[in-house]
Amino acid sequence: MAEPSLAELDLKGKRVLVREDLNVPLDGLNISDATRIDAAVPTLRDLSQRGAKVIVMSHLGRPGGTVVESLRMLPVARALSAALGRDVRTVSDCVGESARRAVAQMADGDVLMLENLRFHKEEENDDDGFSRELAAMADVYVNDAFGAAHRAHASTAGVAKYLPAYMGPLLARELEVLDRLLQHPARPFIAVLGGAKIADKIGVIERLLSICDAVLVGGGMANTLLAAEGFEVGRSLRDSDLEPARSVMKDIEERATAVDVRLPKDAVIAKEIRAGVETQVVDIDQIPPDEMMLDIGPATAMDYRGVILRAKTVLWNGPMGLFENDEFAAGTEAVGQAIVDSGAMSFVGGGDTAAAAHKLGFADKMTHISTGGGATLEYIEGKQLPGVAALRSGSSP
Repeated sequence: MAEPSLAELDLKGKRVLVREDLNVPLDGLNISDATRIDAAVPTLRDLSQRGAKVIVMSHLGRPGGTVVESLRMLPVARALSAALGRDVRTVSDCVGESARRAVAQMADGDVLMLENLRFHKEEENDDDGFSRELAAMADVYVNDAFGAAHRAHASTAGVAKYLPAYMGPLLARELEVLDRLLQHPARPFIAVLGGAKIADKIGVIERLLSICDAVLVGGGMANTLLAAEGFEVGRSLRDSDLEPARSVMKDIEERATAVDVRLPKDAVIAKEIRAGVETQVVDIDQIPPDEMMLDIGPATAMDYRGVILRAKTVLWNGPMGLFENDEFAAGTEAVGQAIVDSGAMSFVGGGDTAAAAHKLGFADKMTHISTGGGATLEYIEGKQLPGVAALRSGSSP
C-alpha cells in the first residue's frame, strides 16, 4: 500500500518542522519586500488548520555562523503573524534547550519561529549532528523552501535523513512550473536575460540557446558580451575575464539559424550613479571611455518589445539596467510592459527580477514569480537541487 502524501497525512498533534525561505530584505526592522513571506503563508496556514504544531525554520542574511542582532527572525515572525492572523512565537535559538522547551509547550495549531539557522556554522556545513538536533524536535519534516533548495545545508538536506520527509506545496509548484517551461513551452519561447556576471551562468545560457526561439540580453550580461565582441564599454559593469563571454558568443554564432539572439543597439549612459545625474542615449558603438552603460536605450527597448509581443512563453531573468534608480529604469519597465502586453505565459526569476516586477507594478500581471533566483538558474541548467534530491532519497515516501 502506498504511503500517504502530505495532503493525506493526519497531522493533528504532530510536530511538523517546516523549512521555508524567509530570507527577506530588511531596512532596519522593516521588511522592504514580503514576497517570500506571502508565498509561505498558504502552506503554514494549512498545516496549522490541520492541527499540526508548526515549527518554522529559515535563514536570514549571511551572519557567517555567529549571532548578528540585526539578523534575528523577530521582524519576520511579526510579519508572518500578521499574514497568518495568529500569533507566531519566537525563540532565542534554533536548537538547544530553549528551542526544545518552546516546542514542548506548543498546542495543536500553534506556529513557532526558530531563530536564524545561519547563526550556527553547522547549518551551511550540512553538519550531521546539527541535522539530528533539528530533527529531534519534530515528527515530520516538510521542505517548502525553493529559494534554498540548491543548497546542501543541514536544514535542506540533512534533516530529511532522520524524519519522514515531504515536499511542500510551494516547492512542488515551483518545480511543476519550471518543468512545464523547460519541457513543453508554448512557442515562440523567448528568454530575456539581464543581471551581472556571465561566468557563473554559462550553463544556463547554453541551455536556453538550445531550447528558446529568441534570447534578448541586457544589463551587465550584455555589457560583457559586447566587450567580448570588441566594443568599447567604458566603465560599465562587466566581467573582468572575457573568455567565458567569447565562448558564449561563439555558441551564439553557431546557433544563429536556430535562435534569434539580440544585444543592445543603444544605451543610456552616465558618468556616475546618483539621483538626478545627467544621462544621454548613444548608439552602442559610441560609448565614451569614462561613461557607464546603465540601461538599454529606447531603440533597443522597442526592438525587444517587437520580439516579446510575438511570444507565447517568456522567461525573464535579470533587469535591463540599474532599475533601482529612476533614471535607469525605463528599459526594464519597457520589457516588463511588453511581457504583460504579449499575453504570454510569463515566468519571472527570483531576486532582482522579482524586485523589479514589484517596484515597477508588473508583479500581479505575471503568470509566475519565482521565490528563488539561484535555484531557478541551477534547475534550468540541469543541475540537481540538493534539497529536492534529499526528499527523494531520504525518509520521504
